[in-house]
Amino acid sequence: MERSNFTFLVEFILLGFSDLPKLQSLIFGILLVTYMSILIGNGLLIVITKINPTLQTPMYFFLANFSFLEICYTSVTLPRMLRDIWTQKGNIPFLSCAIQACSLYILGVAECLLLVAMAYDRYVAICKPLYYPVIMNHKVCIQLVIASWFTGMPAQIGVTYQIFSLNFCGSNKLNHIFCDASPLLEVACGDTYQKELSVHISALFFVMIPFLLILISYVKIIATILKLPSTSGKSKAFSTCSSHLMVVGLFYGSVCIVYLRPKSKNSGKSDKFYSLFYTIVTPVLNPMIYSLRNKDVINALKNIIPK
Repeated sequence: MERSNFTFLVEFILLGFSDLPKLQSLIFGILLVTYMSILIGNGLLIVITKINPTLQTPMYFFLANFSFLEICYTSVTLPRMLRDIWTQKGNIPFLSCAIQACSLYILGVAECLLLVAMAYDRYVAICKPLYYPVIMNHKVCIQLVIASWFTGMPAQIGVTYQIFSLNFCGSNKLNHIFCDASPLLEVACGDTYQKELSVHISALFFVMIPFLLILISYVKIIATILKLPSTSGKSKAFSTCSSHLMVVGLFYGSVCIVYLRPKSKNSGKSDKFYSLFYTIVTPVLNPMIYSLRNKDVINALKNIIPK
């Protein structure tokens, strides 16, 4: 039999920020502070929504789950990034790389769908206030959260399997900060068009469809708010939605740029930058956005911090 030219890789090497050797200490410090801020900020939001009686509503139930999802999402990437910078080694075993990529995709889809559930909650609260307690009962809220976590799981496991079933040859160095489809396809052998197409279709389906659902919800929400007779009513309605819209804009903006824009030879560095937005910047800003723009959360924080 003819000998195959393909070699099964035991591990990959994540280049990360190795192209910035003089800034390694600074980057490590920034990432460490950021990770601690994400854990403390989102953890605090989870605690106050559980123990404060005034925050026992569907909106804060979804917010607590979203905060927990943010902690899980960053914990998949940030600890290893910190370890790589500390040890100056970016080695990651083949299986660990596959698990990291699959976890990111599953959690990313869960975040998209949970943002849809949060938008639907605001739609019912503003557009159908009389039916809100009936429609958004506790059972429905739990079902929406479970659906958000598990709906995309089979598809993302399938996408991950397709990517890692490719033959990898030549360099095993990935010009990225974590294992992702784009850098993996760059070092794969042969024609990767079919696999790349499946990644883009999956991203289009699980990113754009939820985004369109959120957009439709907010078109109806804004139309309803504009019909309100009082200025104070309009202001209060807008304030309850603005925080969610800011998080949606940050997350979807960076995800769409990374996964849906055409690739070029020099897109590696920009991909790292945009990836930091939806894996780090959005999770660290989430508690600030919801606490600084929400009087109920601020009051809950004032009650719990002295204790």
